[in-house]
Amino acid sequence: MTQSFAATAQNDSNSIPATDLVTVSRAVADLRRGEIVLVQGHLDGAVHSVAVIAAEPLSQAGFERLCDITHTTESPAIILPRVRARSLGGACEQDSFVAFVSKRQSEIDAARLGEIANPLLDLDQLPAGDWRAVSMAETAAIRLAKLARLLPAVVTVPVGADQLENLARAQNLLVLQSESINGYEDASAASLREVSQARVPLEDAENATVIAFRPEDGGQEHLAIVIDEPAKDQPVLIRLHSECFTGDLIGSLRCDCGPQLRGAISEIAKSGQGGIILYLRQEGRGIGLVNKLRAYALQDRGFDTLDANEELGFDADERVYRPAAEMLRQLGFGSVRLLTNNPEKLKGLEGWGVKVAERVPHKFPSNGHNAFYLQTKKDRAGHLF
Repeated sequence: MTQSFAATAQNDSNSIPATDLVTVSRAVADLRRGEIVLVQGHLDGAVHSVAVIAAEPLSQAGFERLCDITHTTESPAIILPRVRARSLGGACEQDSFVAFVSKRQSEIDAARLGEIANPLLDLDQLPAGDWRAVSMAETAAIRLAKLARLLPAVVTVPVGADQLENLARAQNLLVLQSESINGYEDASAASLREVSQARVPLEDAENATVIAFRPEDGGQEHLAIVIDEPAKDQPVLIRLHSECFTGDLIGSLRCDCGPQLRGAISEIAKSGQGGIILYLRQEGRGIGLVNKLRAYALQDRGFDTLDANEELGFDADERVYRPAAEMLRQLGFGSVRLLTNNPEKLKGLEGWGVKVAERVPHKFPSNGHNAFYLQTKKDRAGHLF
């Protein structure tokens, strides 16, 4: 099965070469360290390239290097989410992100850019400057920051087409195409392969096996928890569960993730037919643990769970479901009974060719701390409670 799946993934029209997967993965690590990467975007035959550094880990040394190595007279731009730009007085249309360029570079340093990028800070005023639309390359750079689970804000300087290769070589910088960045998640999911498995008896399901799947670039593993021996010739009872450190591990009462995980294990074990929990590494609806904690801080100021994510510059839900579909295929299951209240999970699986034969309701009572959270999921995200 693994060989045939690999051949399918290799021929998938949405996949990108393994070398690009590795390059994007390396760029993610560079961005998290406050290093510079080069991004090239293509639109209607035009090419636009930028040197990029993430706003969150930005140091003064990194900012000065960004300005020095590009040898440009143009001021750096900081790319911000529309909601953050509006809170700072920016005139924005409907674009998701917008660029701010200071009129006097002497008024901008790393600390100031970090304050501008941080949606948890209220600023009295900005330096004098202009707002403009973002390029294809800058949009891809924001996508890269999201993949790095950083705040979606980057500082960019334009790089001429004749300068790009020399700059990359002289400064030992990675060059990424916008297409590679935007296609990374699909391609990474297509490359998943089983790397390990072991029997792991659970409190409510003693006959359980945990199977780990890893993408070719060595990224985060997703897990399949197989309980008993579900038949492959009929719809298998499954739960797609997004990783939740706070709910799953330390028993947070702000969400219902812990009860949903343990409840799914118990229900599958009691069914007598076995089933699977796919444990997906998509903390905070895909924004990562650190950003989820930032979202919690915003919720404490009155934002609901969806608005808090969007205030940070993320979509209300950034999760993808191709990893789940690929794991099911490798395990030999094409039809499922899905334990969920979220209709988007049904669409997500069916969009990647998995037949959802039945939605099995999976709800738990509120605890006094998560009532507003659950009501928001019902009223705004369409969860079927």
